[in-house]
Amino acid sequence: METMGKKKPRPRRSFTREFKAEIVELCQRGDRSVGQVAKDFDLTETAVRQWVAQAELDAGTRTDGLTSDEREELARLRRENRRLSEDVEILKRATAFFASMS
Repeated sequence: METMGKKKPRPRRSFTREFKAEIVELCQRGDRSVGQVAKDFDLTETAVRQWVAQAELDAGTRTDGLTSDEREELARLRRENRRLSEDVEILKRATAFFASMS
């Protein structure tokens, strides 16, 4: 018996910045709604709304989030912080090891 109403999850897709910019431009023109643009290009409405919001943040018309540059910097700093924390942990273990040797 088939279960009704359950869809398979859509596989995760990735899109180029250029494609996203074109979709955002279509939405901002005002010819079609975000929902219609999403439907026309087989995208989720949520994804298109997020792309539009991010484009507005990058353009400075919104201030309720991080710009793309700030997001990239935050990710880089988090990676660096994680690496430095690992380095400190290794040095702590080495210090404890050499302290027990003497």
